[in-house]
Amino acid sequence: MEKITSFTINHLTLLPGIYVSRKDSAGNCVVTTFDIRMTRPNAEPVMNTAEVHTIEHLGATFLRNHPDYASKTLYFGPMGCRTGFYLLLSGDYSSKDIVPLMQEMFAFIRDFEGDVPGAAARDCGNYLDMNLPMAKYLAKRFLEEVLENITEEHLIYPE
Repeated sequence: MEKITSFTINHLTLLPGIYVSRKDSAGNCVVTTFDIRMTRPNAEPVMNTAEVHTIEHLGATFLRNHPDYASKTLYFGPMGCRTGFYLLLSGDYSSKDIVPLMQEMFAFIRDFEGDVPGAAARDCGNYLDMNLPMAKYLAKRFLEEVLENITEEHLIYPE
């Protein structure tokens, strides 16, 4: 059985960043899958489930309400390894194309105050597993350390 594309990326040299993971066709549309890598794999601790869950709720809410990307957002959710998220957009994009969107989204998460959308028993299957302060910290860190001055090595997968 062949390895799927994401398992062929060298995770020992992968830096936090925004990467095009794959492009697929769905009818006449291209679907671009992005790897939003927030922590360095196998080199620093992974994110805990509570902050991952909070970032998922806030990120999905932001994207599904965005004036330009709401109708293009197909999915935003965590990687099983807890080092980042996948974002699927309808359209043919490069990593650079969505840097401004990711800057907006992570600033939204960093600055969010109040109740996390969907963090109620009626709305979520594990609503108690949330950590807004840590989600805000991680969003701020990713924004400042990666997104604000992003370079090519954080936009193109390593060889």
